[in-house]
Amino acid sequence: MKAAGIEAHGDIGQVKELNVPEPSAVAGEVVVEVKAAALNHLDIWMRNGRAGAPLPFPHVLGSDAAGVVKAVGEGVARWSVDDEVIINPGLSCGQCDYCGRGEQSECPDFTIVGMGRPGTFAEQVAVPATNLQEKPHHLSWSEAAALPLAYITAWRMLMNRAQLRTGETVLIHGIGGGVALAALQLADLAGARTIVTSSSVDKLSRAGDYGANHGLQYGGNGMVEEIMEITDGRGVDVVIDAVGAATWPVNIEVCRKGGRIVHCGVTTGAHVEANISALYWKQLNIMGSTMGSNEDFRALLAAVSASGLKPVIDSEYPLASARDAQARMEAGEQFGKIVVTVGGA
Repeated sequence: MKAAGIEAHGDIGQVKELNVPEPSAVAGEVVVEVKAAALNHLDIWMRNGRAGAPLPFPHVLGSDAAGVVKAVGEGVARWSVDDEVIINPGLSCGQCDYCGRGEQSECPDFTIVGMGRPGTFAEQVAVPATNLQEKPHHLSWSEAAALPLAYITAWRMLMNRAQLRTGETVLIHGIGGGVALAALQLADLAGARTIVTSSSVDKLSRAGDYGANHGLQYGGNGMVEEIMEITDGRGVDVVIDAVGAATWPVNIEVCRKGGRIVHCGVTTGAHVEANISALYWKQLNIMGSTMGSNEDFRALLAAVSASGLKPVIDSEYPLASARDAQARMEAGEQFGKIVVTVGGA
């Protein structure tokens, strides 16, 4: 079958069309005929060679997807051929204490489709039956494919880790990226006030269409002062950050006493210097967050279906142009999710 992936680590030129065997539906798993798949920064990390994640080659990239059930393995009762489904890309052992408590993303063996097993940039993909949910009816194939990884990550950061409450003020860095835009939409849905940041004036302007109350540009003097002025000197209640090192000093300064800072990514680097005195004096809660649990995914989909929320789509590329799609993401040009269309989506 046709797929897109890599046969070696390296630059963007390593992404190519592949011909790989069709997956089979082993016990407990389902084969999905992919209609659309969405890109994530994980695809770039896999191409570059992420430490601790050795890959057998050729490797099919992609984590997010929506499609139609093509085959079901032994022991699978919930799903039938032709069911329209969306894939939760988080994979866990299902047997450890963390999984037993329903915290699958904390499982010591946690991995992600497209990292721990072949990905979704293919005509078909096999996944555990427990990783499927019904596709929300109001979403197109591309919108459904854009939903899982970014939106489950943002949901867990806001609703689970930060325990966001209506009326609170949320600072979201790097608006335009998938997780940041998901966090903006979900925070707006929850009735929060939002401040977003970006290096792009255009992205800041567009963010207003999705509920952003204030937009601030990177690189300008006085970002801290501007945020403190917006919040009447109090500071923000919650910071959502997938940027990393570049925004860490701002987060510490502008988060209110007892506020919550939640990190999920390090696109500008992972190493920072911390003002520990501010950490304890302000009694800050600094948390990491990775993907989400099965319950996080179910709760997210319930909220999406009830509200009619639709993911923001930046652009669509055919499977044969997956390299171009990844090049756009790597350049940071996107506003929303980049989608690869596969099976006539």
